[in-house]
Amino acid sequence: MSRTPRTESRSASVAESSRRRGIVLILVLIVVVALAFSAYTFTAIMQAEQEAAQMSGRRIQSRYLVDSGVESIRLFLSLTDDGVEENGGTYDNPVQFQGMPVYQDPVEQINGYVTAVAPALDDSGLQAGFRYGLTDESTKLNLNVLPMVEAQVPDGGRMLLMALPLMTEDIADAIMDYIDTDQDPREYGCERDYYARLSPPYLPTDGPLESIEELLMVRGVTPELLFGFDDNHNGIIDGEEGSQSGSRGLSDDMALGWANYLTLWSRERNYTREGLPRIDINQSDLATLFEQLSTVFNNEWATFIVALRINGPYTGEDESTGPRLPGELDLTNASASFQFSQVLEVVDARVEAQFIGEDETVILDSPFRSDGGLGLQMPLLLENVTTVASDSIPGRINIAQCSRTVLLGIPGMTEEVADTIVSRRDVVRDDDDPNRDFETWLLVEGIVDLATMRQMLPFVCVGGDVYKAELVGYFDDGMGSSRAEVVIDRTGAFPRILFWRDKSHLPLGYETDTLGTGLLQTR
Repeated sequence: MSRTPRTESRSASVAESSRRRGIVLILVLIVVVALAFSAYTFTAIMQAEQEAAQMSGRRIQSRYLVDSGVESIRLFLSLTDDGVEENGGTYDNPVQFQGMPVYQDPVEQINGYVTAVAPALDDSGLQAGFRYGLTDESTKLNLNVLPMVEAQVPDGGRMLLMALPLMTEDIADAIMDYIDTDQDPREYGCERDYYARLSPPYLPTDGPLESIEELLMVRGVTPELLFGFDDNHNGIIDGEEGSQSGSRGLSDDMALGWANYLTLWSRERNYTREGLPRIDINQSDLATLFEQLSTVFNNEWATFIVALRINGPYTGEDESTGPRLPGELDLTNASASFQFSQVLEVVDARVEAQFIGEDETVILDSPFRSDGGLGLQMPLLLENVTTVASDSIPGRINIAQCSRTVLLGIPGMTEEVADTIVSRRDVVRDDDDPNRDFETWLLVEGIVDLATMRQMLPFVCVGGDVYKAELVGYFDDGMGSSRAEVVIDRTGAFPRILFWRDKSHLPLGYETDTLGTGLLQTR
């Protein structure tokens, strides 16, 4: 049977309809795939957003961990000196400063901690490794006191700076010109006219610096010199940093750069260990001075010190009166003709004195003799008197904990003396020798003579009261962390924050296991 035109038309129609249905199926599949990919993309974006939100939240929380760590340290530093030592001290105290627990979420089983870390010293007085503690800023050279140093020692500022590795006279003088108040360039320095010719031009500070980074504005100071190859600024050389010294042309003592040796904030309290103000032996009222001295010293000591204030040291050739009980000084209208520049001026001195009821003056030998007895006398003397009227003393260098590099810049210091100090000092005290509480232990133990000790005394101490804390806030699951550098001053009634720098933009710089976790149950 042959096909009619109508039958052929119907068959063609059915075939066309089948082809259309096939195209629709393909289109449907394409739409489904597109929707699936859209849903997947949306889900991935939402997951990323959630992770970002969680990370942002963790970062904010970790900053609060750092804040809590700062307050914990301030509370710790508010203790008396004896209280701080009894609780482990500030130098290396893992119980106090490692993995301090701050936050605990029992539902999500997440714990937040904060740790304070600092560079450690090896036996040669160089930075090596790290510790859990604070950095005494008095272990560094205070740039802001260098102009005052030069008032006591000609070119003393340059002398201290030249002890730094790779320092040159050009850079040292440029630094001094940048912070001093005059407009006269030093021998190798430069003043405003140099900086005015730069593009863009700027003016030197001509005063105290506010941050170490300002040194980058000084002629000749480069980031490599200032920061070494500690790229993550964590105070230790780790990872690839250790292999960069050769490529950057820096020695090991420049691993952390000059910033490791410099500060702007060092200061120490001018109080006794009991928190009482020391007696100012340069005060104008001599009757009050004698009364105050008599409360802590015997009559011989008090009389000799006040007699020195009245008449000054005796330099004549008359022989001393010899051992005798001192008489009574007439202090009714007495005035001072002599000001002490330092407490050690009482040692080996002689003084001419006029006592009430006696017609002739007498020549008195000092009860403080360098040929014997100073080991018993110095702790009592230096604990109770001072020549500085203020409540704190800035800029002196802590010889007990500073690096050998900083030691070498101190006026009167030699390499032999520096090596002896490093070999005999106790970075962390483990004895009860009261002489080690004062910088004059160098004299008492025969490391330096009296003349050298007098030269060093204005520039050295055995501990400051301004500390830098390198704090890391983190969680035990590794998500979210913050870093901050905080300088805390405990010279006043309650520790105050002098400087705060957020370093969270830098890599963490420490392994979580190193910082400490899982300590909540052990505390």
